[in-house]
Amino acid sequence: MRIIRDYTYVTDADRGAAAAIGNFDGVHLGHQSVIDITRHEADQIGAPLGIMTFEPHPRQFFAPKAPAFRLMSREARAHRLEKLGIERLYELNFNAALSSLPPEDFASAVICNGLGLKHVVVGADFCFGKGRAGSVEDLKRFGSQMGFGVTIAELLKGNGIEVSSTAIRNALSEGRPRDAAAMLGHWHRIEGHVIGGDQRGRELGFPTANMSIDGLHPPKFGVYAVLVDVLAGPHKGSYRGAASMGVRPMFGENKPNLETYLFDFKGDLYGTPLSIGLVDYLRPEEKFDSLDALINQMNADCDRARTILGAL
Repeated sequence: MRIIRDYTYVTDADRGAAAAIGNFDGVHLGHQSVIDITRHEADQIGAPLGIMTFEPHPRQFFAPKAPAFRLMSREARAHRLEKLGIERLYELNFNAALSSLPPEDFASAVICNGLGLKHVVVGADFCFGKGRAGSVEDLKRFGSQMGFGVTIAELLKGNGIEVSSTAIRNALSEGRPRDAAAMLGHWHRIEGHVIGGDQRGRELGFPTANMSIDGLHPPKFGVYAVLVDVLAGPHKGSYRGAASMGVRPMFGENKPNLETYLFDFKGDLYGTPLSIGLVDYLRPEEKFDSLDALINQMNADCDRARTILGAL
């Protein structure tokens, strides 16, 4: 997969794709349905399969101090899209210049002349251009005038509810990772590099891999049964484990992070990229009366997590 970030400097090899347009936060089943439609259109016209998205997320650009809401980082999104067979990821820099383009100028300068897309696929609620003034009907009209095809994908519903990033955030906030997974089509994963910690877990007999969740929507704080993918290095592979999401009240910490204990693992993971899949919520964060009480609970958490993961 090739990643293109500037629509004004695009090689001939990266032009002419059929691309779905959107933010693709979470790459949930609705997004995957749009990608499948785009794949069909790409096959029909013999074009590369593409995605046009934006970085930062427009919501971040317009409200940088708002609470974190993203389900995945740009790296995790690219990783997931590559798994789905995307050949061209147009990850455009969303800035003041791009956000100020009127709808017709966006269609002309970005879709037609900039990226040279042959076909675009968007959701039925897609809006574009300055002030989100452009509708799907406008896009179809511009496509007819400028020479690119347009397909409108209907919103996907699962179990009678609309599959959306908002619904997935709500499920995660309420400690329902399996409901989130049902909408995502995969376990909700948090990806990042292992960072240095205070090594308290090692002292307690549970060495953990610590990861930041800065910039991401925080799932409900507490303990989870998790699936772990070590993405690189000598320990690359898949593991099972238990993870604590939150602020570590037992030790007076207040910056949320994710601490993961990998079952039956020995090795150094500092600086290594991990992908942590949340499977089941086990319990909320607690402050214990003693370290022995904490260790006993951690043993019980791991036993329960092993049972849950063993049934997958």
